[in-house]
Amino acid sequence: MVACMPSPDTSEVPLAPTPAPETVAEPVVDPISTEPTDENGIPVADITSVAVTGEAGNYTFAVTISSADTGCEQYSDWWEVADVETGELIYRRILAHSHINEQPFTRSGGPVPIDPDQNVIIRAHMGGLQSNYGGQAYGGSVSSGFEPVVDSLSSLETVEPLPTGCAF
Repeated sequence: MVACMPSPDTSEVPLAPTPAPETVAEPVVDPISTEPTDENGIPVADITSVAVTGEAGNYTFAVTISSADTGCEQYSDWWEVADVETGELIYRRILAHSHINEQPFTRSGGPVPIDPDQNVIIRAHMGGLQSNYGGQAYGGSVSSGFEPVVDSLSSLETVEPLPTGCAF
């Protein structure tokens, strides 16, 4: 015969305290700026690299730009090659749309009709509500290479060809 016994009374047994969960602090990380500005906080388009292929008088430039694009109201609308000595526009690559989700971006253009030893400046232009140059430019020649320089050339904002609109 099996005897049934009542369950022990646990209402009086103290429970062990549940430890409080540890507070885990997330690291604070400063975001890397992908929206270059000049010393006054105005959005600019920086040239970050230049690669050249081709032959004298018929070069193709691949120019990488980092710009503070927000849409058609603010985007890098061209990059250009200008002669250092004369300040004249040699070549301009029109950019037909903003590059909000593609930063930095590279666009090629040509033919750029220069001699291998001709000194030029490659610079980008920010179009839209605050149309301006002012970003990092590159200078040099095909034979010596290109490196970051201070852009001392006059504005060529009214010299053709110019953009006729922005696709998106």
